[in-house]
Amino acid sequence: MALLGAGLILLLWGAHVRKERQFEVPILAAARKYQVDPALVKAVVWRESRFDALARGAAGELGLMQLREAAAGEWANAEKLSQFTFDQLRDPVTNTMAGTWYLSRLLKRYVSTDDPVPYALADYNAGRTHVLRWNTGAAATNSAAFMEQITFPGTRNYIQAVAKRRDQYRAQSRWQRGR
Repeated sequence: MALLGAGLILLLWGAHVRKERQFEVPILAAARKYQVDPALVKAVVWRESRFDALARGAAGELGLMQLREAAAGEWANAEKLSQFTFDQLRDPVTNTMAGTWYLSRLLKRYVSTDDPVPYALADYNAGRTHVLRWNTGAAATNSAAFMEQITFPGTRNYIQAVAKRRDQYRAQSRWQRGR
């Protein structure tokens, strides 16, 4: 019986690993194109959709990186894609490109801070309006102070979960080589 249980655990773990690896090629391609840490992109995909390319959020977000129509439209305009439709975000390659472009844009927005990642992730999760409310005083440039200012526990947890998962992915040698 114990052998059967161990076999089932190995089978489930193998399925989980395959699910996490199935989008590595588009994640690496998008990360390279938009100069974002591929481990960060993969961690955002993990947190947003758990690698479900057909995921749909309660507010209409779509795909691996759970993009809203406005953000996808900004990406399409920046890339001069005149025939783009929101439904194209169901394609993992398109979704990963658009989401990574958006994440790159957010990271650049906070380049004058000691660590742009918490600010960008808060913006990605809760929106710019809330980030502007939270990044006053020392929190305007100090990410630790910024984290303390966040009034949404869900956003704070989101940032911590993505950062932890990013660190786990970074520890995997292929993600270091992918940078």
